[in-house]
Amino acid sequence: MESIKNLFKIGRGPSSSHTMGPREAALAFSEQCPDARSYEVTLYGSLAATGRGHLTDVAILDVLTRFAPTNIIWEPDTVLPYHTNGMRFKALSPVGDVIDEQVYYSVGGGDIVKEGEQRSAAPDVYKMNTITEIQQWADSTGHSYWEYVDQNEGPELWDYLRQVWHTMKDAVERGIEAEGVLPGGLGVRRKAVSYYMNATGHNASLKSRGLVYAYALAVSEENASGGMIVTAPTCGSCGVLPAVLYHLYTSKGFSEQRILRALATAGLFGNVVKKNASVSGAEVGCQGEVGVACAMAAAAASQLFGGTPAQIEYSAEMALEHHLGLTCDPVCGLVQIPCIERNAYAAARALDANLYSSFSDGRHSVSFDRVVEVMKQTGHDLPSLYKETARGGLAVIK
Repeated sequence: MESIKNLFKIGRGPSSSHTMGPREAALAFSEQCPDARSYEVTLYGSLAATGRGHLTDVAILDVLTRFAPTNIIWEPDTVLPYHTNGMRFKALSPVGDVIDEQVYYSVGGGDIVKEGEQRSAAPDVYKMNTITEIQQWADSTGHSYWEYVDQNEGPELWDYLRQVWHTMKDAVERGIEAEGVLPGGLGVRRKAVSYYMNATGHNASLKSRGLVYAYALAVSEENASGGMIVTAPTCGSCGVLPAVLYHLYTSKGFSEQRILRALATAGLFGNVVKKNASVSGAEVGCQGEVGVACAMAAAAASQLFGGTPAQIEYSAEMALEHHLGLTCDPVCGLVQIPCIERNAYAAARALDANLYSSFSDGRHSVSFDRVVEVMKQTGHDLPSLYKETARGGLAVIK
């Protein structure tokens, strides 16, 4: 299992798979073929179906047009064998001959894979790849999940996680100040500021829940407008974990050090899903994005409140289990409806999962790893209409 640095990517929204990934692919191809007289890029499957709404073409053109004119071709009805987010890059000569060609796949979380390569080219830094193994290690040694991360990643990880946390915090604080209509044509107004102001007028319990909603909306709206966010595990689900952490940081007075440790735990759970299933909405639906984000946030909250390894695992398991089968059906292909509201609701659900597990001893029937297996199979069983094609579910509502 690779470093959690590859799960927590800092960059601009609105989509890790449709914006960050294609941008990375364009950068890689431009380095491979910087002297081309022109470029041709063909987008396939989900990238073509919802790419305009996710600014896929903007991300690619922003890179390649610095070197040469670039033409984008859209092929939504053609899906390449490896993954639905396929891209074919061609470098052309002055007379239009192909001088080089490369296929990339955007596999979720901003990661890309070249055709013919293994999915994860990054070096493995973890020996254990399941929560079951890691929990047994924690129980036998007395250590916690974040200490397992520390032992495998080394002390240099903490500076990176601090940067991650500050980016998340900045996104919350920018988002609760911003107003106006989000780009894309749906006319969706930013709601974070009104939720934040409304929350302050309620009693403590309702205020707490309202603030969590506001913080998740703030980050998700920043993402939808192309702002700087952190994939957690994706752009489309980037509001869940920051909302929970920011709320607990500001309301409970947890230190930054404890927040970073909670981030490490969250990253570990997200990494296990990424290794053994997927965090790509185009591959497994929104259960792999918002569902996994909810599990990560639940694990982080449970740790912050002193949960045992078993309680932390139970919290994450519940959060993911109750998102099984969640479709990815963005209206007009934009990461706005229903994505932004889903982030807010999942942030609240993460806190509920933590509370529920805290009343237990952590023992339960279905393990987190088993839910990951079921999520992967469920995602493969979902028709393509419900996996980020904008052709089914809520996406077809007029």
